[in-house]
Amino acid sequence: MSKSYERDILPRHYCLDIALYAIKRSDPYISVSENLSYSNGVIRVAGREIRVKGRIFVAGIGKASCRMAKAVEEIIGDNIEDGVVSTKYGYGEKLDRIKVIEAGHPVPDKNSLRAADEIIGIAKRMRAEDILLFLISGGGSALFTKPYPPITLEELVQTHDLLVKSGARIQEINTVRKHISLVKGGRFAEMVPGKIVSLIVSDVVGDDLSTIASGPTAPDPTTYADAKRVLVNYELWDKVPESVRNVIEKGLRGEIPETPKKLDNVNNNIIASAGIAAEHASRRALIHGLRPVIMTTTLEGEARHAGTVIASLIEEIAGKHRPFKPPVCLIFAGETVVTIRGKAGKGGPNQELALSASIKISGIKGAALIAIDTDGTDGPTDAAGGLVDSRTYDILVSQGIDPEKSLMEHDAYNALSASGDLVKTGPTGTNVNSIIIGVILG
Repeated sequence: MSKSYERDILPRHYCLDIALYAIKRSDPYISVSENLSYSNGVIRVAGREIRVKGRIFVAGIGKASCRMAKAVEEIIGDNIEDGVVSTKYGYGEKLDRIKVIEAGHPVPDKNSLRAADEIIGIAKRMRAEDILLFLISGGGSALFTKPYPPITLEELVQTHDLLVKSGARIQEINTVRKHISLVKGGRFAEMVPGKIVSLIVSDVVGDDLSTIASGPTAPDPTTYADAKRVLVNYELWDKVPESVRNVIEKGLRGEIPETPKKLDNVNNNIIASAGIAAEHASRRALIHGLRPVIMTTTLEGEARHAGTVIASLIEEIAGKHRPFKPPVCLIFAGETVVTIRGKAGKGGPNQELALSASIKISGIKGAALIAIDTDGTDGPTDAAGGLVDSRTYDILVSQGIDPEKSLMEHDAYNALSASGDLVKTGPTGTNVNSIIIGVILG
Protein backbone atom coordinates (compact mmCIF):
# COMPACT_ATOMS: atom_id res chain seq x y z
CA MET A 1 0.00 0.00 0.00
CA SER A 2 1.54 3.31 -1.04
CA LYS A 3 1.69 6.22 1.36
CA SER A 4 -0.36 9.36 0.87
CA TYR A 5 1.91 12.30 0.06
CA GLU A 6 1.12 15.99 0.35
CA ARG A 7 2.08 17.61 -2.94
CA ASP A 8 3.63 21.05 -3.35
CA ILE A 9 0.37 22.32 -4.82
CA LEU A 10 1.20 26.02 -5.18
CA PRO A 11 4.50 25.72 -7.10
CA ARG A 12 2.92 22.99 -9.24
CA HIS A 13 0.01 25.31 -10.02
CA TYR A 14 2.35 28.14 -10.94
CA CYS A 15 4.48 25.90 -13.19
CA LEU A 16 1.48 24.55 -15.08
CA ASP A 17 -0.25 27.91 -15.43
CA ILE A 18 2.87 29.69 -16.68
CA ALA A 19 3.74 26.95 -19.19
CA LEU A 20 0.20 26.69 -20.56
CA TYR A 21 -0.06 30.45 -20.86
CA ALA A 22 3.17 30.55 -22.89
CA ILE A 23 1.77 27.86 -25.21
CA LYS A 24 -1.56 29.65 -25.57
CA ARG A 25 0.16 32.92 -26.46
CA SER A 26 2.24 31.04 -29.06
CA ASP A 27 -0.83 29.96 -31.01
CA PRO A 28 -0.17 30.67 -34.71
CA TYR A 29 -3.58 32.31 -35.17
CA ILE A 30 -2.95 34.69 -32.29
CA SER A 31 0.64 35.33 -33.40
CA VAL A 32 -0.46 36.33 -36.91
CA SER A 33 -3.33 38.45 -35.56
CA GLU A 34 -0.96 40.35 -33.30
CA ASN A 35 1.70 40.94 -35.96
CA LEU A 36 -0.26 41.54 -39.18
CA SER A 37 -2.75 44.23 -40.14
CA TYR A 38 -4.05 45.70 -43.41
CA SER A 39 -5.82 48.95 -44.23
CA ASN A 40 -5.88 51.51 -47.03
CA GLY A 41 -3.55 49.49 -49.22
CA VAL A 42 -0.88 49.13 -46.55
CA ILE A 43 0.26 45.87 -44.94
CA ARG A 44 1.76 46.26 -41.49
CA VAL A 45 3.97 43.42 -40.28
CA ALA A 46 5.73 43.51 -36.92
CA GLY A 47 5.81 47.30 -36.99
CA ARG A 48 6.88 47.61 -40.65
CA GLU A 49 4.69 49.19 -43.33
CA ILE A 50 4.55 47.78 -46.86
CA ARG A 51 2.47 49.57 -49.47
CA VAL A 52 0.58 47.24 -51.80
CA LYS A 53 0.86 48.33 -55.43
CA GLY A 54 -0.45 45.13 -57.03
CA ARG A 55 -2.22 41.96 -55.93
CA ILE A 56 -1.86 39.97 -52.70
CA PHE A 57 -1.23 36.22 -52.90
CA VAL A 58 -0.92 33.82 -49.96
CA ALA A 59 1.03 30.57 -49.63
CA GLY A 60 1.85 28.52 -46.56
CA ILE A 61 3.82 25.44 -45.54
CA GLY A 62 3.98 23.60 -42.24
CA LYS A 63 1.85 22.13 -39.50
CA ALA A 64 0.66 25.58 -38.37
CA SER A 65 -0.10 26.90 -41.86
CA CYS A 66 -3.89 26.55 -41.63
CA ARG A 67 -4.10 28.37 -38.30
CA MET A 68 -1.91 31.10 -39.76
CA ALA A 69 -3.92 31.28 -42.99
CA LYS A 70 -7.19 31.56 -41.07
CA ALA A 71 -5.93 34.73 -39.41
CA VAL A 72 -4.64 36.08 -42.74
CA GLU A 73 -8.07 35.55 -44.32
CA GLU A 74 -9.74 37.51 -41.54
CA ILE A 75 -7.23 40.35 -41.85
CA ILE A 76 -6.80 40.62 -45.64
CA GLY A 77 -10.24 39.29 -46.61
CA ASP A 78 -11.41 39.84 -50.18
CA ASN A 79 -8.11 41.48 -51.04
CA ILE A 80 -6.55 38.01 -51.34
CA GLU A 81 -6.14 37.26 -55.04
CA ASP A 82 -5.39 33.55 -54.53
CA GLY A 83 -3.68 31.22 -52.09
CA VAL A 84 -2.73 27.68 -51.15
CA VAL A 85 -1.28 26.14 -48.00
CA SER A 86 0.27 22.73 -47.38
CA THR A 87 -0.17 21.10 -43.99
CA LYS A 88 0.10 17.69 -42.37
CA TYR A 89 -2.68 15.12 -42.72
CA GLY A 90 -5.29 15.79 -40.04
CA TYR A 91 -4.17 19.40 -39.53
CA GLY A 92 -6.34 20.90 -42.25
CA GLU A 93 -9.04 23.48 -41.54
CA LYS A 94 -11.74 24.92 -43.76
CA LEU A 95 -10.68 28.21 -45.30
CA ASP A 96 -12.71 30.55 -47.46
CA ARG A 97 -10.28 31.92 -50.04
CA ILE A 98 -7.17 29.79 -49.56
CA LYS A 99 -6.87 26.21 -50.82
CA VAL A 100 -5.70 23.57 -48.34
CA ILE A 101 -3.57 20.58 -49.33
CA GLU A 102 -2.80 17.90 -46.75
CA ALA A 103 0.48 16.08 -47.34
CA GLY A 104 2.98 13.68 -45.81
CA HIS A 105 5.00 14.49 -42.69
CA PRO A 106 7.67 13.67 -41.61
CA VAL A 107 8.01 11.67 -44.84
CA PRO A 108 6.98 13.68 -47.93
CA ASP A 109 4.61 12.11 -50.42
CA LYS A 110 2.99 12.90 -53.77
CA ASN A 111 0.84 15.58 -52.16
CA SER A 112 4.03 17.29 -50.96
CA LEU A 113 5.07 17.50 -54.61
CA ARG A 114 1.60 18.68 -55.62
CA ALA A 115 1.67 21.41 -52.99
CA ALA A 116 5.05 22.61 -54.21
CA ASP A 117 3.81 22.68 -57.80
CA GLU A 118 0.72 24.71 -56.85
CA ILE A 119 2.73 27.20 -54.80
CA ILE A 120 5.25 27.52 -57.64
CA GLY A 121 2.24 28.09 -59.91
CA ILE A 122 1.25 31.08 -57.78
CA ALA A 123 4.79 32.45 -58.02
CA LYS A 124 4.68 32.19 -61.83
CA ARG A 125 1.42 34.17 -61.92
CA MET A 126 2.88 37.05 -59.95
CA ARG A 127 4.15 40.33 -61.35
CA ALA A 128 6.82 42.61 -59.94
CA GLU A 129 4.28 44.83 -58.15
CA ASP A 130 2.53 41.90 -56.41
CA ILE A 131 3.06 40.67 -52.84
CA LEU A 132 3.20 37.09 -51.59
CA LEU A 133 2.40 36.51 -47.92
CA PHE A 134 4.35 33.33 -47.20
CA LEU A 135 3.44 31.45 -44.00
CA ILE A 136 6.18 29.17 -42.68
CA SER A 137 6.12 26.78 -39.73
CA GLY A 138 7.62 23.51 -38.53
CA GLY A 139 7.18 20.58 -40.89
CA GLY A 140 7.51 22.79 -43.95
CA SER A 141 10.50 20.86 -45.30
CA ALA A 142 8.47 17.69 -45.83
CA LEU A 143 5.27 19.47 -46.86
CA PHE A 144 6.92 21.56 -49.57
CA THR A 145 9.02 19.21 -51.67
CA LYS A 146 10.46 19.53 -55.17
CA PRO A 147 13.57 17.40 -55.78
CA TYR A 148 16.27 18.73 -58.10
CA PRO A 149 16.00 16.72 -61.35
CA PRO A 150 16.66 13.89 -62.00
CA ILE A 151 16.28 13.02 -58.28
CA THR A 152 12.96 11.28 -57.61
CA LEU A 153 10.75 11.60 -54.56
CA GLU A 154 11.70 8.08 -53.48
CA GLU A 155 15.42 8.88 -53.78
CA LEU A 156 14.97 12.09 -51.79
CA VAL A 157 13.13 10.19 -49.02
CA GLN A 158 15.86 7.54 -48.99
CA THR A 159 18.54 10.22 -48.60
CA HIS A 160 16.69 11.93 -45.75
CA ASP A 161 16.16 8.62 -43.97
CA LEU A 162 19.87 7.84 -44.16
CA LEU A 163 20.73 11.26 -42.75
CA VAL A 164 18.29 11.00 -39.84
CA LYS A 165 19.54 7.56 -38.86
CA SER A 166 23.16 8.68 -39.10
CA GLY A 167 22.81 11.02 -36.14
CA ALA A 168 23.39 14.17 -38.21
CA ARG A 169 22.17 17.44 -36.68
CA ILE A 170 19.17 19.19 -38.24
CA GLN A 171 21.44 21.91 -39.63
CA GLU A 172 23.53 19.26 -41.39
CA ILE A 173 20.47 17.43 -42.68
CA ASN A 174 19.10 20.67 -44.09
CA THR A 175 22.43 21.50 -45.72
CA VAL A 176 21.98 18.43 -47.90
CA ARG A 177 18.23 18.94 -48.33
CA LYS A 178 18.73 22.47 -49.65
CA HIS A 179 21.20 21.38 -52.30
CA ILE A 180 19.02 18.64 -53.76
CA SER A 181 15.85 20.75 -53.92
CA LEU A 182 14.37 23.32 -56.29
CA VAL A 183 12.54 25.22 -53.53
CA LYS A 184 14.63 25.05 -50.36
CA GLY A 185 17.61 27.18 -49.39
CA GLY A 186 16.14 30.40 -50.82
CA ARG A 187 15.52 28.91 -54.24
CA PHE A 188 11.77 29.42 -54.01
CA ALA A 189 12.27 33.13 -53.34
CA GLU A 190 14.30 33.36 -56.55
CA MET A 191 11.21 32.22 -58.48
CA VAL A 192 9.05 35.08 -57.20
CA PRO A 193 9.14 38.27 -59.30
CA GLY A 194 7.32 40.28 -56.63
CA LYS A 195 7.95 40.93 -52.93
CA ILE A 196 7.70 38.16 -50.35
CA VAL A 197 6.57 38.92 -46.82
CA SER A 198 7.19 35.83 -44.70
CA LEU A 199 5.51 35.20 -41.35
CA ILE A 200 7.44 32.50 -39.53
CA VAL A 201 6.67 30.25 -36.55
CA SER A 202 10.09 28.96 -35.58
CA ASP A 203 10.63 25.40 -34.36
CA VAL A 204 14.42 25.70 -34.60
CA VAL A 205 16.69 26.43 -31.64
CA GLY A 206 18.26 29.82 -32.25
CA ASP A 207 15.71 30.76 -34.96
CA ASP A 208 18.11 30.35 -37.89
CA LEU A 209 16.03 31.49 -40.89
CA SER A 210 18.02 29.30 -43.26
CA THR A 211 17.15 26.20 -41.20
CA ILE A 212 13.44 26.72 -40.45
CA ALA A 213 11.58 24.56 -43.02
CA SER A 214 14.93 24.45 -44.89
CA GLY A 215 14.76 28.20 -45.55
CA PRO A 216 12.66 28.59 -48.74
CA THR A 217 12.75 32.40 -48.41
CA ALA A 218 16.12 32.83 -46.69
CA PRO A 219 19.62 33.21 -48.16
CA ASP A 220 21.61 30.01 -47.70
CA PRO A 221 25.12 30.28 -46.25
CA THR A 222 25.93 26.64 -47.04
CA THR A 223 27.37 25.26 -50.27
CA TYR A 224 27.52 22.11 -52.38
CA ALA A 225 30.91 21.48 -50.80
CA ASP A 226 29.26 21.55 -47.37
CA ALA A 227 26.55 19.14 -48.54
CA LYS A 228 29.14 16.67 -49.79
CA ARG A 229 31.17 17.08 -46.60
CA VAL A 230 28.14 16.11 -44.48
CA LEU A 231 27.53 12.96 -46.50
CA VAL A 232 31.21 12.01 -46.43
CA ASN A 233 31.59 12.69 -42.69
CA TYR A 234 28.65 10.43 -41.86
CA GLU A 235 29.87 7.78 -44.31
CA LEU A 236 26.80 8.20 -46.52
CA TRP A 237 28.35 9.39 -49.78
CA ASP A 238 28.43 5.90 -51.26
CA LYS A 239 25.03 5.00 -49.77
CA VAL A 240 22.85 7.81 -51.13
CA PRO A 241 21.31 7.34 -54.60
CA GLU A 242 23.53 8.01 -57.61
CA SER A 243 21.27 10.84 -58.72
CA VAL A 244 21.92 12.69 -55.46
CA ARG A 245 25.69 12.35 -55.89
CA ASN A 246 25.41 13.52 -59.50
CA VAL A 247 23.49 16.69 -58.59
CA ILE A 248 25.97 17.58 -55.85
CA GLU A 249 28.95 16.90 -58.15
CA LYS A 250 27.42 19.13 -60.85
CA GLY A 251 26.98 21.83 -58.26
CA LEU A 252 30.61 21.50 -57.23
CA ARG A 253 31.66 21.90 -60.88
CA GLY A 254 29.43 24.95 -61.31
CA GLU A 255 27.19 23.25 -63.84
CA ILE A 256 24.11 24.07 -61.79
CA PRO A 257 23.74 27.25 -59.70
CA GLU A 258 24.46 27.48 -55.99
CA THR A 259 21.68 28.31 -53.56
CA PRO A 260 21.31 32.13 -53.29
CA LYS A 261 23.56 33.90 -50.80
CA LYS A 262 21.56 37.14 -50.98
CA LEU A 263 17.87 37.88 -51.57
CA ASP A 264 16.52 41.40 -52.15
CA ASN A 265 12.81 40.62 -52.48
CA VAL A 266 12.14 39.08 -49.05
CA ASN A 267 10.99 40.49 -45.73
CA ASN A 268 11.24 37.69 -43.14
CA ASN A 269 9.45 38.04 -39.79
CA ILE A 270 9.58 35.57 -36.89
CA ILE A 271 6.24 35.96 -35.10
CA ALA A 272 6.42 32.97 -32.72
CA SER A 273 9.42 31.12 -31.30
CA ALA A 274 10.83 29.57 -28.15
CA GLY A 275 12.27 32.95 -27.23
CA ILE A 276 8.94 34.72 -27.62
CA ALA A 277 7.22 31.94 -25.62
CA ALA A 278 9.76 32.50 -22.84
CA GLU A 279 8.86 36.20 -22.79
CA HIS A 280 5.17 35.30 -22.44
CA ALA A 281 6.07 32.98 -19.55
CA SER A 282 8.03 35.78 -17.92
CA ARG A 283 5.06 38.13 -17.97
CA ARG A 284 2.80 35.44 -16.54
CA ALA A 285 5.22 34.75 -13.69
CA LEU A 286 5.03 38.39 -12.64
CA ILE A 287 1.28 38.06 -12.18
CA HIS A 288 1.94 35.33 -9.60
CA GLY A 289 4.39 37.53 -7.71
CA LEU A 290 7.42 35.58 -8.91
CA ARG A 291 10.67 37.06 -10.14
CA PRO A 292 11.05 35.72 -13.69
CA VAL A 293 14.51 34.89 -15.00
CA ILE A 294 14.92 33.72 -18.58
CA MET A 295 17.98 31.48 -18.25
CA THR A 296 18.29 30.48 -21.92
CA THR A 297 16.15 30.10 -25.02
CA THR A 298 18.68 27.83 -26.75
CA LEU A 299 18.74 24.85 -24.38
CA GLU A 300 20.14 21.74 -26.05
CA GLY A 301 21.85 18.49 -25.09
CA GLU A 302 20.92 15.23 -23.44
CA ALA A 303 17.58 15.57 -21.63
CA ARG A 304 18.58 13.78 -18.43
CA HIS A 305 21.74 15.89 -18.09
CA ALA A 306 19.76 19.10 -18.64
CA GLY A 307 17.35 17.97 -15.93
CA THR A 308 20.19 17.48 -13.46
CA VAL A 309 21.70 20.90 -14.20
CA ILE A 310 18.37 22.72 -13.88
CA ALA A 311 17.56 20.86 -10.66
CA SER A 312 20.99 21.84 -9.30
CA LEU A 313 20.09 25.49 -9.84
CA ILE A 314 16.79 24.97 -8.05
CA GLU A 315 18.63 23.33 -5.14
CA GLU A 316 21.12 26.22 -4.91
CA ILE A 317 18.39 28.86 -4.96
CA ALA A 318 16.21 27.04 -2.43
CA GLY A 319 19.04 26.26 -0.03
CA LYS A 320 21.46 29.16 -0.38
CA HIS A 321 19.41 31.87 -2.11
CA ARG A 322 21.94 32.23 -4.91
CA PRO A 323 22.23 33.30 -7.62
CA PHE A 324 18.64 34.47 -7.01
CA LYS A 325 16.51 34.84 -3.93
CA PRO A 326 13.13 33.10 -3.98
CA PRO A 327 10.35 33.41 -4.88
CA VAL A 328 11.69 33.00 -8.38
CA CYS A 329 10.64 31.46 -11.69
CA LEU A 330 13.40 30.01 -13.87
CA ILE A 331 12.52 29.86 -17.57
CA PHE A 332 14.28 27.70 -20.15
CA ALA A 333 13.39 27.05 -23.79
CA GLY A 334 14.97 24.96 -26.50
CA GLU A 335 15.10 21.32 -27.51
CA THR A 336 16.84 18.47 -25.72
CA VAL A 337 17.34 14.94 -27.01
CA VAL A 338 17.32 11.37 -25.74
CA THR A 339 20.05 9.03 -26.92
CA ILE A 340 18.77 5.47 -26.72
CA ARG A 341 21.27 2.94 -25.42
CA GLY A 342 20.20 -0.57 -24.55
CA LYS A 343 16.67 -1.29 -23.37
CA ALA A 344 14.15 1.43 -24.16
CA GLY A 345 10.78 1.92 -22.52
CA LYS A 346 8.34 4.74 -23.23
CA GLY A 347 8.89 8.46 -23.00
CA GLY A 348 10.22 11.64 -24.54
CA PRO A 349 12.91 14.23 -23.82
CA ASN A 350 10.70 16.45 -21.67
CA GLN A 351 9.48 13.53 -19.58
CA GLU A 352 13.06 12.34 -19.17
CA LEU A 353 14.23 15.82 -18.18
CA ALA A 354 11.47 16.11 -15.57
CA LEU A 355 12.14 12.66 -14.12
CA SER A 356 15.86 13.41 -13.90
CA ALA A 357 15.16 16.70 -12.12
CA SER A 358 12.81 15.01 -9.64
CA ILE A 359 15.69 12.99 -8.21
CA LYS A 360 17.71 16.05 -7.27
CA ILE A 361 14.84 18.25 -6.01
CA SER A 362 13.54 15.46 -3.78
CA GLY A 363 12.65 16.93 -0.39
CA ILE A 364 13.07 20.58 -1.44
CA LYS A 365 9.82 22.10 -0.21
CA GLY A 366 8.19 24.84 -2.24
CA ALA A 367 9.83 23.79 -5.50
CA ALA A 368 8.46 22.28 -8.71
CA LEU A 369 9.46 21.92 -12.35
CA ILE A 370 7.55 21.40 -15.57
CA ALA A 371 9.11 20.37 -18.89
CA ILE A 372 6.68 20.42 -21.78
CA ASP A 373 6.72 20.20 -25.56
CA THR A 374 4.70 23.11 -26.92
CA ASP A 375 3.02 21.00 -29.62
CA GLY A 376 1.48 18.73 -26.98
CA THR A 377 3.39 15.62 -28.03
CA ASP A 378 6.63 14.69 -26.31
CA GLY A 379 8.38 11.90 -28.18
CA PRO A 380 6.17 9.05 -29.44
CA THR A 381 3.68 9.45 -26.58
CA ASP A 382 0.34 11.06 -25.81
CA ALA A 383 1.90 13.22 -23.08
CA ALA A 384 3.28 16.73 -23.55
CA GLY A 385 5.79 16.34 -20.72
CA GLY A 386 6.10 16.06 -16.97
CA LEU A 387 5.43 18.17 -13.85
CA VAL A 388 7.44 17.12 -10.79
CA ASP A 389 7.96 18.39 -7.26
CA SER A 390 9.74 17.58 -4.02
CA ARG A 391 7.58 14.49 -3.44
CA THR A 392 7.81 12.81 -6.83
CA TYR A 393 10.87 10.73 -5.95
CA ASP A 394 9.39 9.44 -2.68
CA ILE A 395 6.10 8.53 -4.36
CA LEU A 396 7.92 6.48 -6.99
CA VAL A 397 10.06 4.66 -4.44
CA SER A 398 6.99 3.89 -2.30
CA GLN A 399 5.48 2.17 -5.35
CA GLY A 400 8.56 0.07 -5.93
CA ILE A 401 9.78 2.13 -8.87
CA ASP A 402 13.47 3.03 -9.08
CA PRO A 403 13.67 6.47 -10.76
CA GLU A 404 17.31 5.97 -11.75
CA LYS A 405 16.50 2.65 -13.40
CA SER A 406 13.56 4.23 -15.22
CA LEU A 407 15.94 6.86 -16.56
CA MET A 408 18.49 4.27 -17.67
CA GLU A 409 15.74 2.34 -19.48
CA HIS A 410 14.23 5.51 -20.96
CA ASP A 411 10.90 4.70 -19.33
CA ALA A 412 10.00 8.13 -17.97
CA TYR A 413 6.41 7.92 -19.23
CA ASN A 414 5.48 4.95 -17.05
CA ALA A 415 7.33 6.34 -14.03
CA LEU A 416 5.65 9.75 -14.24
CA SER A 417 2.30 8.09 -14.88
CA ALA A 418 2.71 6.13 -11.64
CA SER A 419 3.50 9.29 -9.66
CA GLY A 420 0.68 11.29 -11.22
CA ASP A 421 3.13 13.67 -12.89
CA LEU A 422 2.41 13.31 -16.61
CA VAL A 423 1.09 16.40 -18.38
CA LYS A 424 -1.38 15.76 -21.20
CA THR A 425 -2.61 18.72 -23.21
CA GLY A 426 -3.58 17.10 -26.49
CA PRO A 427 -2.56 18.81 -29.77
CA THR A 428 -1.97 22.51 -29.13
CA GLY A 429 -1.86 23.78 -32.71
CA THR A 430 1.59 25.29 -32.31
CA ASN A 431 5.22 24.15 -32.10
CA VAL A 432 7.98 26.39 -30.76
CA ASN A 433 10.11 23.63 -29.24
CA SER A 434 10.03 22.94 -25.50
CA ILE A 435 9.62 25.15 -22.46
CA ILE A 436 10.85 24.31 -18.96
CA ILE A 437 9.66 26.23 -15.91
CA GLY A 438 11.16 25.90 -12.45
CA VAL A 439 9.43 27.59 -9.52
CA ILE A 440 11.10 28.06 -6.13
CA LEU A 441 9.01 29.72 -3.42
CA GLY A 442 11.63 29.41 -0.68
